[in-house]
Amino acid sequence: MSRTRRTAAAEQDLLAPTPETPADPARQEAMRPLAERMRPRSLDEMVGQRRLLARGSALRRAVEAGRVHSMILWGPPGCGKTTLSLLLAQYADAEFRAISAVLSGLPEVRQVLAEAGQRFDAGRRTVLFVDEVHRFNKTQQDAFLPHIERGSIVFVGATTENPSFELNSALLSRCRVHVMEAVSAEDIVAALRRALEDGERGLGGQGIEVEEGALREIAAAADGDVRRALTLLEIAAELAADEGGRITESTLLQVLADRTRRFDKGGEQFYDQISALHKSVRSSNPDAAVYWLARMLDGGCDPAYLARRLTRMAVEDIGLADPRALQMAIDAWDTFERLGRPEGDLALAQVAIYLASTAKSNAAYAAYNAAKADVHQYGTAEVPMHLRNAPTKLMKQLGYNKGYQYDHDAEGGVALDQTGFPDVMGERVYYRPVERGLEIKLKEKLDRLREAREEARRRRGKPGAGKGG
Repeated sequence: MSRTRRTAAAEQDLLAPTPETPADPARQEAMRPLAERMRPRSLDEMVGQRRLLARGSALRRAVEAGRVHSMILWGPPGCGKTTLSLLLAQYADAEFRAISAVLSGLPEVRQVLAEAGQRFDAGRRTVLFVDEVHRFNKTQQDAFLPHIERGSIVFVGATTENPSFELNSALLSRCRVHVMEAVSAEDIVAALRRALEDGERGLGGQGIEVEEGALREIAAAADGDVRRALTLLEIAAELAADEGGRITESTLLQVLADRTRRFDKGGEQFYDQISALHKSVRSSNPDAAVYWLARMLDGGCDPAYLARRLTRMAVEDIGLADPRALQMAIDAWDTFERLGRPEGDLALAQVAIYLASTAKSNAAYAAYNAAKADVHQYGTAEVPMHLRNAPTKLMKQLGYNKGYQYDHDAEGGVALDQTGFPDVMGERVYYRPVERGLEIKLKEKLDRLREAREEARRRRGKPGAGKGG
């Protein structure tokens, strides 16, 4: 064999798979992330969820008695959904199986369900944990129904999204929804202390020194997510190894440099926060409005979306009480497009503060909706003859434009005895200005005109007006 061929063969031998030597269990455990090693082994070790898992609560009594039921766990990341499902199987002495709606398709789901059915026939239950269940479509969700009904699985679905919107009614009717809350900073600090003290699973015995204030900073950065807090602590501990085991302020600066708040750009938190921004503007609370704007920008919300929503608020909630608001919103949008971030954020903040501070009126919004309702009710009602255009001789002979009163020639600049509605409808009143901002003046003028029109109709013996949507 030539040298070249021997070298190639040797390279192939190096690349070929070799039998793995069984790993040392202790070493294997040490390789697992801190958050996984510190996963609670009992209900007493869980932090947070004081309402749901309080001693004597219905769920806790059921779990401790091993009487588990199919459920949906709805809550933010890191609040303990996976841990609780593991404990359900442990307390019920059931097999635990987990699948992810992101990674698993229908064939894998069917295989897991078939295995659970065989296990059930042999006298053992299965707790089937489905992470991010909201990502399964209706057909995939329906696949679980007969197995839940038969009892061959205890279904536990975890979701960060509102189950009312994301899960089909058939699945919801067979499961109880339990709402889990973000873990408080105080409870997260307790979990961090436990990890530092635990010599078996945690960092105890490694000589890690950290002040209480540093733990609180990590807890605040974790933003309600215990798993994230433990990961940050683990990274800090690794960096501290080069500084004598002490987690210093400079260590935290490195670990927490890119901290972000929880924000799902298309989920429940997104719509909750935009709702809070809109309602703060409507409630004339500029401080709350600029806070929610800052929260959404900090969380990664598209600033163009916020500019569009602020423009909508100018139309819907400020309206004609302050017509300047609409132009200011459009100007702020344009300013942001020109400046970009971060300078353009100030333009959005400025208009949010102004919209919240100025006079409010939804009178134009309400008027339009009332007019739309009449459009649907009366359909294609005929345009009155006096309002029709008459560009040809034939149209004039047919009566188009006959009787029209040119307002500029009328006394006061308004032809009072002239309707603007189809005959089948009669006069309508949609726009009812409020007594705020510019609409105070508009209301005074329109009240006078409406009274004058009504008087003119009475003199001619026509039916009264004023009906509105």
